[in-house]
Amino acid sequence: MLTDAEFLEAVRLTPLISIDLIASDEHGRVLVGERRHAPARGSWFVPGGRIRKDESLDAAFARTVEDELGIAHAVRGDARFVGVFEHHYADENFAAAPGISTHYIVLAYALAIAGDTPLTRFAQHHRYAWLLPDELRLREDVHAFTKAYFDRAQQP
Repeated sequence: MLTDAEFLEAVRLTPLISIDLIASDEHGRVLVGERRHAPARGSWFVPGGRIRKDESLDAAFARTVEDELGIAHAVRGDARFVGVFEHHYADENFAAAPGISTHYIVLAYALAIAGDTPLTRFAQHHRYAWLLPDELRLREDVHAFTKAYFDRAQQP
């Protein structure tokens, strides 16, 4: 496990690889959460998480779904791969260190979950909301990187 100083150095020197989850319910609504931490603090964003060194994509997907949604044993093959995206946060990082940007390479996956799934994992988000794609496109508090999933694919 990296110390905060080591992780900040990694953020300064390299892109981070992550998985974003475009989770939708039976009504076509998409799950978004209000972010607690930088980057993108205070904006609404789809759940997701970084891939750890030496972690397989399948293991990272399952861990991210469990960590972010509380759903155990998710299988990446049951989700639809939406695409690869880049997220650049100029001068924004988890430590609020000046002059260090954060760069993510994001693997986005769409998956269906029940709208009544109890969402109790608030490590990265203050709260969750279910929004229709047209609704989230219009909201100013939904981050542009989340909106891009719907601009590119129309409906995941």
